[in-house]
Amino acid sequence: MIHAEGLTREFRVGKETVQAVRGLNLDVQEGELVAFLGPNGAGKSTSLRMLTTLLVPTSGTATVAGFDVVADPASVRQRIGYVGQGHGAADDQQVRDEVVTQGRIYGMSRTDAAARTDELIDSLELTSLAKRKASTLSGGQRRRLDVAIGMVHAPRLLFLDEPSTGLDPQSRANLWEHLVRLREQHGTTIFLTTHYLEEADAMAERVLVIDEGRVIADGSPEELKAGMAGDLITIGTSSPADASRAAMVAGRLDSPREITIDGSTVRLRTVGGATALPGLLRALDAVDVNAVSAEVKRPTLDDVFLELTGRSLRDAGDIVADSIKPTQTAQTLEVAS
Repeated sequence: MIHAEGLTREFRVGKETVQAVRGLNLDVQEGELVAFLGPNGAGKSTSLRMLTTLLVPTSGTATVAGFDVVADPASVRQRIGYVGQGHGAADDQQVRDEVVTQGRIYGMSRTDAAARTDELIDSLELTSLAKRKASTLSGGQRRRLDVAIGMVHAPRLLFLDEPSTGLDPQSRANLWEHLVRLREQHGTTIFLTTHYLEEADAMAERVLVIDEGRVIADGSPEELKAGMAGDLITIGTSSPADASRAAMVAGRLDSPREITIDGSTVRLRTVGGATALPGLLRALDAVDVNAVSAEVKRPTLDDVFLELTGRSLRDAGDIVADSIKPTQTAQTLEVAS
């Protein structure tokens, strides 16, 4: 569904050239749900905008849904849905009318667009809001409307850029429930960015991590957590002296990482912490180290980020889009019709 090779994008900031995306290589198969993660300014949104034909790459190639994003952008647009960070519906448009209009823009007949709209607003629980103006909807309701607009032409591939940012936890959970249901019903491939790591961990089959314009990790959430961060074992002892001895014993494990001592507490990361802990406790008992507490904590995707980039996903500032000027003038693209 997506194939990118050596995709780059440069911008001018004052007199300097900034490489927002540096040689992006990726492949996404049909039916996958892929989370594209990275700190602000890492190149996520720029990559999505190139893949959705909203930005022309500075170099490299990409095909989306089987069509080249530069040579045939209209064919790409006919086959994808895109839900950006802003709201896509006109404030004065009624919910149902807006979705029908979007279907007509994609060349659907009025009958087909109406039928598809009714199906989507029912699936997304917007039926009671069908005659309301978009401006009167809550944040969660507007995001569900954005998804309906993105899905009205039954795209094979749906791009979602920060779909749940700004929503309360209940609205986020509801939105994800609807997205999962739509994917199950239509087999849609989903490629999304998010700052909510728990969403990516729970929902995505595959995670791509981008930093400074390059993909630096690719795998399932479990693969990344097990292979990069490892489990955190915390052992409480009776004294700092016992903690020092416990750290020496922990260092003999097959794959210990980051052994630290904090007073009478020892912390270490290792693969398979739940399996390693019983043996570690037996080894401590054998050398008369009194372990007064023990805990194993599974790593999070933020732990993976810290190991990969030295920072949390929520660190780092945004690049202000208005201050950036492309080095290559974007070509005018016609809306698919």
